[in-house]
Amino acid sequence: MPTPTTTIRLPEELKARLARLAELEGTSTHSLILDAIAEKTAALEQRQSFRAEARERHAEYLATGEGVAWEDMRDHLRRRVAGEDAPPPAARRLGK
Repeated sequence: MPTPTTTIRLPEELKARLARLAELEGTSTHSLILDAIAEKTAALEQRQSFRAEARERHAEYLATGEGVAWEDMRDHLRRRVAGEDAPPPAARRLGK
């Protein structure tokens, strides 16, 4: 199956920077552009995934009132950083 073509217009200064970097990296400008688009796409997809998860967790918190207090999570993380095998804190009803 043929790969579709998309045309983009690049400012001359950016085009020159890409060409210089492609030469230094031993690759083509085309490859650099594809890699950059793929990296940006993956980063935006991950950001959208994080946002969706945050919305879901917030809705769950609003529905149940349960969550992990920052103090509990902070203590857990400190123990993990210190090398302890610390189970994650349990969710509990938080006061408002």
